[in-house]
Amino acid sequence: MGGIDKGLQPFRGLPLAQHALQRLAPQVGSCLINANRHLDHYAGFGVPVWPDSLSDYAGPLAGFLSGLAHCSTPWLLTVPCDTPLFPHDLAQRLAQAAAAHDADIVFAAGRETDAQGRTRWREQPVFCLMRTTLQASLAHYTTQGGRKIDTWARAHRCISVAFDRPEDDARAFANANTLEELHALENAR
Repeated sequence: MGGIDKGLQPFRGLPLAQHALQRLAPQVGSCLINANRHLDHYAGFGVPVWPDSLSDYAGPLAGFLSGLAHCSTPWLLTVPCDTPLFPHDLAQRLAQAAAAHDADIVFAAGRETDAQGRTRWREQPVFCLMRTTLQASLAHYTTQGGRKIDTWARAHRCISVAFDRPEDDARAFANANTLEELHALENAR
């Protein structure tokens, strides 16, 4: 988005990060935000704000690591703020799958249509439920220069859950990388 802070861009009357918090809060016990700038603004949303502990802006895994370091429950659920239509039952369905398969990590998978009109399932690794006991493993992986979520996750008992029910919104995992994409999601009903 041209260097602007995505989490502070408006979506249906709220900053994206605040919208994500309101959508996620009923699904989990507590929330925190991982942000690296405008920390005071994010703190105004009423939850703890923690920056990356890695100094080189290592992407989503740096946020995972920060979340794991500050999570007070046995499980951490991560969601990106730029995907505002994520399912209202995300936490429940990922947790059910984790319990059923004794998984350490569970990704969401959403429908995607390719250029030929074929539908396929695509893992959404930033929608991730993980055991907090994985903190040391992730710290080691990132210290060694690892930056790919799926490469790290596959070293553990990792599964994905297809959000394939008829009532599931096909746009649930559509993310906004531009202001135009954000406005299109905002106007979709």
